[in-house]
Amino acid sequence: MSDPTLLIVDDEPAIRRLLRTTLTSQSWRIVEAGSGENALRVASETHPDLVLLDLGLPDRDGITVLRQLRETRPTLPVVILSVRDDEQGKVAALEAGADDYVTKPFSMAELVARLRNALRHALQQEGTTPLFISGDLRVDLVKRQIFRSETELRLSPREWDIVRMLVRYAGRVLTHKTIMSTLWGPNGDVQQLRVYIRQIRQKLEQDPERPRHIITETGIGYRLVQHEADA
Repeated sequence: MSDPTLLIVDDEPAIRRLLRTTLTSQSWRIVEAGSGENALRVASETHPDLVLLDLGLPDRDGITVLRQLRETRPTLPVVILSVRDDEQGKVAALEAGADDYVTKPFSMAELVARLRNALRHALQQEGTTPLFISGDLRVDLVKRQIFRSETELRLSPREWDIVRMLVRYAGRVLTHKTIMSTLWGPNGDVQQLRVYIRQIRQKLEQDPERPRHIITETGIGYRLVQHEADA
């Protein structure tokens, strides 16, 4: 299982430490930033699954950071965590693209629930159900688990990114360029992508030389086929 990555953006080290300790035990992988500029850099480098963003940052307003995150990743779920409890502030954050708003001080149980809900909602907005089933393959995008029959498969973070993208667009052909630009940016290497696809097939397919799930569209890219669930 690969834990979802959460980027915590808060200028208070004590808050980040509390969140890191608690959320790590809740199966989140944590990355951190203490300023807006650092948050944008960390987000670009780590490709988090969700962002927990404080509005009161030392170098720029949190809503500005939110909008900048949205420019590069429009569907990235962002939950605001702030001491500001005024309705106008919440509306401004939500209109800027925030998925939810949690006010300090907060209940950790409520925060965890809201983070999970934001992740599910983002997946549903993309037209993808969090649980994908095809033949003997089962992929849970929220829990980041993948099974072939009853055996849980272990994927590297990059392999998981590719599988997740294929699942989100199951049935559609994804070009090499689309996959590479999304996951690697403008410097993607098609040969590197082919290597990862080969590795993934070794794990997912019963016969990697005759793949049933991830189909090559020659000269174009790849398509994830959805089969009826095995009886």
